[in-house]
Amino acid sequence: MKKICLTVIGMYLLMVQAFSQSTPTDSSIYKGRKLKLDEVNIVSSYYDQTADKSAVMGGRPDAKGIGNVTDLANGFDIRFISWDGKGRKNSLTGGLGIDYHTAASQAFVDSNGHAKRNGTRIYPTIDWSIENEQKGTEFGIGAYYSAEHKYYHSIGLNTSWSKKTKNNGEFTTKLTSYFDRIKMIIPSEFVPVDSIKNVNAGGDSIVYVTTASGRTEALSYGTGQLLDKGTPVHTPSRARDTYTASFSFAQIINSRTDASIALDLVYQSGYLGLPFHRVFFNTGKDTIENLPGQRFKIPIGLRLNYFLGDRIILRTYYRFYIDNWGLRSHTAELEVPIKVTPFFSISPFYRYYIQSAVDYFAPYAQHSPDDKYYTSNYALAAFTSQFYGAGLRLAPPKGILMKSLAAIEVRYGHYTQTTALNSDIISLNLKFK
Repeated sequence: MKKICLTVIGMYLLMVQAFSQSTPTDSSIYKGRKLKLDEVNIVSSYYDQTADKSAVMGGRPDAKGIGNVTDLANGFDIRFISWDGKGRKNSLTGGLGIDYHTAASQAFVDSNGHAKRNGTRIYPTIDWSIENEQKGTEFGIGAYYSAEHKYYHSIGLNTSWSKKTKNNGEFTTKLTSYFDRIKMIIPSEFVPVDSIKNVNAGGDSIVYVTTASGRTEALSYGTGQLLDKGTPVHTPSRARDTYTASFSFAQIINSRTDASIALDLVYQSGYLGLPFHRVFFNTGKDTIENLPGQRFKIPIGLRLNYFLGDRIILRTYYRFYIDNWGLRSHTAELEVPIKVTPFFSISPFYRYYIQSAVDYFAPYAQHSPDDKYYTSNYALAAFTSQFYGAGLRLAPPKGILMKSLAAIEVRYGHYTQTTALNSDIISLNLKFK
């Protein structure tokens, strides 16, 4: 870890007065009342990644450190609840997240290193649900928005419904849609001469000419000023839509054991690659990755939790994934929360993951120009990974320093992948009640 940024501490100090009073938990108090503050969560995390095989450079083995990334994420969500005249519980949750990241590979979107090396992503969310405790049903809707500078925008919508069974089970279904718009950032080395004209670049229209050396250069239209070779070209946005139908069933088996199963059906259509992911052919020439315009994904997950006495819980998880691009994967995870005292616990965890490559992946300089689809993005390669670490949670019944600060949790994890990728992440979560 290069550094640990806990910016939420400052936010926490500012909110001490605002949330210094506790909220009663007796639901009958709220019946027929307006929305009342129920819970506030503030999260901050720092992520640091080192990687040598960047998709921006087509997985070149000598491009050391091009895949390095750092990310600082801060977010909070706030939930209000009320009971209507029919005794139904209404919950309204709003959230806001801001990520700031830097990546060495971003400089190589421009082959001469002129592109931005950092970016900021903002993503607000809002969710509303209504729960009928007598019937054991709950219905919810939500919306999501994400924007990263002017190059990426996404809108998400979801709706959910759940029903409790008489034998301590619960069935849940959820429908989610994401509508992404991606600004195509194409390095000018891939732009055919005269194929794009009058492209707006910082207020100037530009055209493209070929130099004596055969390279394409950007010429500021009207002034004749020659722009830097390799200047990225911004072309019209491309669409990517994702639709997911999720089904899950959870069951309390006995006083010590509970289990659940989840199935997702995912369909994606539109532009599913990225325009700045290079591919090098076995002829020595390079191009931009090309992937099919449709993708079907089916993940199936199983959870089993067992309470080993009063102090230890065994949380196990397994997931199998398959899609029509040829990718198959298995995930196995174990987390063991240990209650050291009634209000302090430690939770070590370990996750193992293995996947096969998609049908369209090949390493650097192994694709043929005759291939219909091609990518050298190692996220779609065959690899295994491990993720392990631990979390610490402090949640005394009378709060921490004040009654409204109900819990503090710190988690650290280290990730290793057989494609020469390693990362560390540390996060802090403050929960106010």
